[in-house]
Amino acid sequence: MTEFLLRIFIKDHRNVTKPSVRSAYGKLAGIVGIICNLLLFVGKLTVGILSGAVSVTADAANNLSDASSSLVTLLGFKLAERPADDDHPYGHARIEYLSGLAVAAMILLIGVELAKTSFDKILHPESVEVSVLTLSVLIASIAVKLWMSMFCNSLSKRISSSSLKATAADSRNDVISTAAVVLGLLAGHFFAWKIDGYIGMLVALFIIYSGCMIAKETISPLLGESADIELVRQLSELMLKNPMVLGIHDLMVHDYGPGQRFASVHAEMDAKTDPLLCHDVIDDMERSVLKEIGVHLVIHYDPVVTGDSELSRLREKVTSIVRAYHEKLSIHDFRMVSGPKHTNLIFDIALPFSLKEKKDDIRRTIEQALAQEPRKYYTVITFDDTPTSAL
Repeated sequence: MTEFLLRIFIKDHRNVTKPSVRSAYGKLAGIVGIICNLLLFVGKLTVGILSGAVSVTADAANNLSDASSSLVTLLGFKLAERPADDDHPYGHARIEYLSGLAVAAMILLIGVELAKTSFDKILHPESVEVSVLTLSVLIASIAVKLWMSMFCNSLSKRISSSSLKATAADSRNDVISTAAVVLGLLAGHFFAWKIDGYIGMLVALFIIYSGCMIAKETISPLLGESADIELVRQLSELMLKNPMVLGIHDLMVHDYGPGQRFASVHAEMDAKTDPLLCHDVIDDMERSVLKEIGVHLVIHYDPVVTGDSELSRLREKVTSIVRAYHEKLSIHDFRMVSGPKHTNLIFDIALPFSLKEKKDDIRRTIEQALAQEPRKYYTVITFDDTPTSAL
């Protein structure tokens, strides 16, 4: 069904890196969500009023909220595809994250309101009428919501959308909550247990928990996350396959929303190579990265001395020292400045955030190892706080 809808409503639906195609995915999910949730709202509200079951009526209100969430998703994708302008030079793609946050807020709101209604029902329990129509509507609702969850989850994976992932999670939660309502109604019908309010409260707490988790997932990219490990791997492979690139470091990735990723990195190249040639190679790599993985990359050229045996020996020694201290540590920009009485070794250490408190100990370990050298060396170390994914 998902593939059928994509072929019918989205032209060139496999080209998900294209902004217009990505937007079409979001719009399709929004329209499907609005239609399905409105139909479920009408059906559940009708049987909820007829049966007097507050849990069914609350479930209907949840579907109305879901329809509103789908509308927010639809508008979010529409606004996110707007091009960059003077006020927003990096585009508007982060609106998609905001729409996901709005969905989370609506989920939390409906959860709180349901908790209030259920609490009142716990204090004043009533018998609930259960009919074949009521059960039929609720079971049909479970089937529809299960399909919607799989549909939105499939779309979210195809276009890597946190907003659609939130919508899929919401539909999955609805399956669980509606199933709980059905169990409560059956328990009341067969055993005369007046647990409608308790079931409603459990559903409310589950909805609130789900809203909190979805909010957490959508707030994280807005605050700024570390680079995705797979993205770092792709960037590294694209750059290091060029034989002129000896190494890379200081990779920073800035995510301004889907399709709007910017990055900077330092590329180490032989200092003897013509700088104009290096510049030309760097330009080619920047264009290649944009074409291959859609990242706007800026590369800083770092010349590396390769013909000095003493420098190479010391670089390898310091590298082995820091790696012995911790496998995630690495060095770069290693330089040696000789003087009449001592020699300065100047270099940077890429340091995971988990080792921030170990800087003095790392420095001391290196200096103690270098003190065994016949010549006198002083170290000038710069620690670069680096996300683990970029190491």
